[in-house]
Amino acid sequence: MLYVDLPTRSEFKSLADLRSDACISIYLPTTPLTQDSDASRIELGNLAKQALKQIEAAALPKARVAALMDHFDHLAVDDDFWAHQANSLAVLATPESVKTYRLANKLTPMAEVSDRFHLIPLLRAITFPHSAYVLALSENAVRLVEIFADHPPVTTKIADMPKDAASAARKATLNDRSPSGRIQGSEGLNIRLNQYARKIDAALRPVLTGRDTPLILAATDRLASIYRSINSYPHLLEQTVTGNSERVTDAELAAAARTALDDWYHAELAQFRALYETRTNSGRATSDLSDAARAATYGAIDVLLVDMDSVTPGSVDETTGAIRFADASGSNSYCIVDEIAARALSTGAKVLAVRKADLPAAGELAAVLRYPI
Repeated sequence: MLYVDLPTRSEFKSLADLRSDACISIYLPTTPLTQDSDASRIELGNLAKQALKQIEAAALPKARVAALMDHFDHLAVDDDFWAHQANSLAVLATPESVKTYRLANKLTPMAEVSDRFHLIPLLRAITFPHSAYVLALSENAVRLVEIFADHPPVTTKIADMPKDAASAARKATLNDRSPSGRIQGSEGLNIRLNQYARKIDAALRPVLTGRDTPLILAATDRLASIYRSINSYPHLLEQTVTGNSERVTDAELAAAARTALDDWYHAELAQFRALYETRTNSGRATSDLSDAARAATYGAIDVLLVDMDSVTPGSVDETTGAIRFADASGSNSYCIVDEIAARALSTGAKVLAVRKADLPAAGELAAVLRYPI
C-alpha cells in the first residue's frame, strides 16, 4: 500500500508563513517496500549532514544545532516510520519541530536551508494528485475505490453505505408495481434514485470531509447526472467514467480514472494558457520575476504557475516586492519563486507547481493578474 499524507491548502499556508533562524527543507525519494528502506534512511542522513554543515557555518547556537540533529536521529531509528512510506518524503525541520509528508510523486534529492521552508516540491504534490477516489455507481451496487500511482487499487469500506438503489428506498426492487398492476413511471424511479444518491453522499461525508483528493464518478449518464445534482464534495471532477460500473474490475476502474485525472490536469493547463494569452493583450499577465514579485506583494495575482524545479536564490522585499538575487540560499536568502508563490497563496491566488514545459512563456513562472501593475 502507498502511504500518502499531504498538507491541506491551509496547512501549506501555515508552513509558508513560518519563520525561524534555521529552517531545513529536505526532499528525497523513498520506497513503499519496507525491505528496501535502508537506502532512503542513508540518503536522509546524508542530506541532513549537508544541511547541518550550512547551519554550522552560519554560527547557529550549539543548542539549536543539537535540537535539529535530534530530529533526524529520531527519524533514522524509527522502524515503524520507514515501514510505511510512499515514493518520496518531505522533511521540514526547525529546532522546535519537524514535520514529514509522504508523497506519491517521485522527487530528486535536495536539502535547502534558510529562514523559511522551501515548498515548491510539496506544492507540486498538491497541484497534481497521484491518487484519487472512484465512486463506482449503479442501481444494483456502489463502491468507493481508492487508486494510487504505482500500486493496485483498494476498495474502501464505508459505514452506512446503501447496498443498492432498491434497499436505499426500502424496496425489494425498483420495478415493483402499483396496485393497478402498472410499472411506476420514470418520475417515480427518479425520486428513488435521488434518494439513493443522497444516502451515498451522506455516507461519504465522514470519509471525504477535509480532503483535497479528487473524486471521479463511474456511472451511466442518468445516474451520473442525478448524483452530481446532490453531491456535496467540492472536489468531484467533471470527467466521468461512463458505462455500467458493475461489470468493471477495480483495476479497470483505476486505469480509466488515471486517464480522467490526466484529462483534468491537461484541461486545467489549457484553460490557463488561454487565459494567459487573453490577459497578456490587456497587460494583466506576466512571466517576469520582478513584475510577479511586485504583483504577489500587492495581492495582484489571480492565478500563478511556477516551475517545480526552480531554486533561484535571493530575497523579496516585504513592502515593495523588489528582488535581490543571491549566489546561494542562506539565512538572508531563499528561493525567489517559492516566496512569490507563498505570497500569492496568502492573498487567495490559485497556485500550481508545474514542469517548465507546461509554462505558457519562457521563464520560471507565469502569472495572471487581477489588475495591471
